[in-house]
Order: sequence, then structure tokens, then C-alpha cells
Amino acid sequence: MSGDRSWVGVVACPFRYMLRDQRLFFVMIGVSISALVFNVILWSPAPSHERISDSFQSAELTHVPRRITLEVHTESGHINNAGGKMPLGLKSKRLRILVTGGAGFVGSHLVDRLMARGDSVIVADNFFTGSKENLIQHFGNPRFELIRHDVVEPILLEVDQIYHLACPASPFGVVATLIRGTRFHKTNVMGTLNMLGLAKRVGARFLLTSTSEVYGDPLQHPQAETYWGNVNPIGVRSCYDEGKRTAETLTMDYHRGLNIEVRIARIFNTYGPRMCIDDGRVVSNFVAQALRKEPLTVYGDGKQTRSFQYVSDLVEGLMKLMEGEHLGPFNLGNPGEFTMLELAEVVQATIDHNAKIEFRPNTEDDPHKRKPDIAKAKDLLGWEPRVSLREGLPLMVSDFQKRIFGDQEDIGGNTLSTA
Repeated sequence: MSGDRSWVGVVACPFRYMLRDQRLFFVMIGVSISALVFNVILWSPAPSHERISDSFQSAELTHVPRRITLEVHTESGHINNAGGKMPLGLKSKRLRILVTGGAGFVGSHLVDRLMARGDSVIVADNFFTGSKENLIQHFGNPRFELIRHDVVEPILLEVDQIYHLACPASPFGVVATLIRGTRFHKTNVMGTLNMLGLAKRVGARFLLTSTSEVYGDPLQHPQAETYWGNVNPIGVRSCYDEGKRTAETLTMDYHRGLNIEVRIARIFNTYGPRMCIDDGRVVSNFVAQALRKEPLTVYGDGKQTRSFQYVSDLVEGLMKLMEGEHLGPFNLGNPGEFTMLELAEVVQATIDHNAKIEFRPNTEDDPHKRKPDIAKAKDLLGWEPRVSLREGLPLMVSDFQKRIFGDQEDIGGNTLSTA
């Protein structure tokens, strides 16, 4: 009998040890086993009809970069969201795009095109030269956001593409009097650094709008992208010229050093509706002066040449550059070349045949010739301008007429054509 009690004590001892002394340890073991059974046996792969459509079945969705949210329509009509970087030509994606300087002349036309395409657009602008009136048509649209922000200060947004247009475009007129020198350079340098930093953080593609001013007073004509320019680094125009050259340097440094996707556009003279009326640029100067019955001011002998592209052509070029696979830089301009006197004559023919021309001393470092070589853009982007100066100028004149005089249709007995 005593032997039986001894055997029972030996058997009961391990159970007392497990249930009393090490009960927490064995409870954890039990939970782990239960969890393993639950995951292996009870969870099975989703049926094929519940997966994303066939075109995306091969994508490794668990390892894609954080870039774009895709709306994928299944056979049942349900919309599944699949994050990931996809080819830019894919029609089913909806891009979230930041346009700095989007309330300005070119920026607002770009926003119009992006919104019409169905993208979601965020505009960041400090309204120094831009205007809310340029974007009023998008107010209330859930795909549109407007932020009052100066790019010299950092900002954090979740976007897929950044069109960096923020910078006053004329350093030689009324605007320049207010923000001479340091402001231009600070916007080009600090603003570009901040936007490149944002592109790095969120994995966005970045497009810099540079300028033909990087060529300075060129010794090569027409100017190709391989030409390094002839710029006076201490002249009155250098705040703009060198500021944009620095912005291009920063953009390429971020691309080479940090593998950021970048694009660079060098924009030549552009005109069209929504231009600032008194910013000192030659087309807006001539049009405003002719409408106000003032003399058209020509600086120097009027033999300096420029090339003028309509804003819709530029926007098309910017979008092709952003969507393409080439970094640039690309010249975006109209190779049609006009002297300042020829431009004045076109304005006279469009607005007022009796408009007078007044000559004034030339400005410092004014380029003698400016004409883009766009062979690279034609070849690699499939882009070239379509609107001639004589076709586009009346559209700009109509816009200026309304903004200067209201809704009058006749200025001094001249009916303006908008065809």
C-alpha cells in the first residue's frame, strides 16, 4: 500500500510543477500552438475571383514602393486599391500632383490640363505674382487643393509628381523692383532644395522649370542644350540667370547622388492669357501699352531677337517631359524668331495700326539673340509648338482687354479678333 502511495506521489509531482510552479510558461506554449493551428488550418488563400484583375496578379504588392494608389476595377465592378509604382502611361491610375507656383501664369494653365486629365492637384503659392483668380474655376472640386505657402520654407505632402514652377519669371520689370536680387536667388536655391527634399522623402518624380536665361547673352545661335552659356555672374540679371543655373545643379546632384527621378525644362519666352500685365516682359508690355494708347517702348535699336511660344504649347511640352523617360535638360520654345521691331509691328497689326513706337536706351546685359534649338525635344519627346505668334497673340489681347477695361468689346474703334 505504501508503494502505491509513493508511485502516485511521483506521478502527481510533475503535474503540480506544471500547474503551479511553471503555469505561465506552459500557458504561453498553449497559446502559441493554438495560433499556429489557426493560421495554418483555418486561413486559406483567397479564391481567384477575389484577387486583383489578371493584369496585376504577377505584381509583388507586398514589396512595392510607396508611390501611387491605383483604382483597379474587378469584373464585379468593385474597386480595389493597390499601392505601387506603375508605368506612367497606365490610364487606370490617379496621380496626386503638386504644382508650386500653380497660381501663376504658366502654372494655372498647367493645373487646368492636369485637372482635366482627372488627376488630384495641390497648388502651393505665396501669391506674390500669382493670383487666386487664375484658379477660381477649380474651387469646390474635391480633387483640387490650394495652399498659401512660400517654397523657401519646407512642406511635407504625399504626392507622386512635383512640377516646380515657383519663382517670379521676370527679374527686370516692376516685380524686380520689389524683390531685387536676394529674393530671386533664395527662391531658386532654397525653394528648389526644399522641393527636392520633398521628392526624396515621398519618392516623387520632380520637374524643374528652368529658363533660357541660363544661356545668358549667347555666343551660339540657335542655342542647343549642350551649350553652357555666356552669363555675367555679377550683372543685374545674374540673380535670375545664376539662380536657375544653381537650381539645375541641385537637381542633377539629387539625381546622381540620391537617385531621385528628375526632369529639367528650359523655357523660352512664353505668352498667353493670365500673364501679369505690368511685369516688364516684352509681350505683355507691348500689348498693355497698345491697349492703353501708349507708345510701344523698344529698348536699344530693336534688332534683338526673341522666340515666342503660346502657353498651351509649353504646357504640352512640360507634361510630355514629366511623363517621358528622359531627364533633360530640354529646350521648350518656339523657334520662330522675331526682332523686337517685328514683334511691335505684329502687336500694332493686332491691336492698333496707329500705335507709336518709342526707342529707349537698352538694358544692361540684354541678350542680342535668343532662339531655341528644339531638335532634342522633337526627337525624344515628340514635341514641337503648334501655335504661331499671329494665331496666339489675339487670344492674349482679348484677355488683357477684359482685365484692363472690363467687358468692352471695342477699344478706340478697333474690334479685336479672338479667332
